[in-house]
Amino acid sequence: MKDTFYDVKLRKKVEAEVVEKVTYGEPGKERYALRGKTDDGRNLTKFVKKADWDALSI
Repeated sequence: MKDTFYDVKLRKKVEAEVVEKVTYGEPGKERYALRGKTDDGRNLTKFVKKADWDALSI
C-alpha cells in the first residue's frame, strides 16, 4: 500500500510504500505512526490518528 509522506531531505511530499505500523510513547500516551521506505532505501515516518491506524491492515 502506498501513502503520502513528507521527505525532509527532499523538502517535499512523496509517495512511498508503507512498510509497517508502529506506536511510540508510554502506555496511555501512545502516538500512532506509519513507516515507509523510499526508492533509495531511506526511512520515512508519518504520524496518524488512531482511527486511521486501526483501519489499515498491513
